[in-house]
Amino acid sequence: MSKQEWYADGLSFECTQCGNCCTGPEGYVWFTAEEGRAIAEHLKLSVDEFRRRFARREYGKWTLEEVPRQGRFDCVFLRRDAEGKALCTIYPVRPVQCRTWPFWPSNLQSPTAWRQSASGCPGMKNGGTFYPIEKIRVILNSNNDDV
Repeated sequence: MSKQEWYADGLSFECTQCGNCCTGPEGYVWFTAEEGRAIAEHLKLSVDEFRRRFARREYGKWTLEEVPRQGRFDCVFLRRDAEGKALCTIYPVRPVQCRTWPFWPSNLQSPTAWRQSASGCPGMKNGGTFYPIEKIRVILNSNNDDV
């Protein structure tokens, strides 16, 4: 088994709506032009208005804005309900980067990388939906650097 296939027996994950994947140190939530159009439509805004209010250009690509909160940075579209559950206000049209968590190349580099991410993501360690390696590979292929 190669280093990249340490997860050959599959992995389990179930989103607990903790919001931890939507908050943390400053970072980037990349989105494509197509995803930007879908988000704008979902918000009933023009693409220009959506970009002006909720996005910025970094390294020649578009990324969602972040909001500083208590020493961390939340995605601009993260809200919390009365019980503290995370709510993504663009969930049906969220970017591929968001839809493919936690099956990112960085998390799948090694069991140690997976465990480190799982330390902040209850859904990675509480069982849940089983993802066979074939499904993980499909997800990895959809999360590319072409954004």
